[in-house]
Amino acid sequence: MAKQENALTFIQDVRDETQKITWPSRRELTISTIMVLIMVVAASIFFLGADALLKMIVERFLLGI
Repeated sequence: MAKQENALTFIQDVRDETQKITWPSRRELTISTIMVLIMVVAASIFFLGADALLKMIVERFLLGI
């Protein structure tokens, strides 16, 4: 019987906590999504350049090609 009471208490606590959640507005979500996409593109370009530079250094100076 105690397990059922604990389960009911748990479900009640979960319901209470979900009432406290504040979801972002559509505008906030859109802005955040755009910012993430911009950062992904910027990071991709940075790592592409860093990889190309390191490849050039390795080929010219270490491998002597």
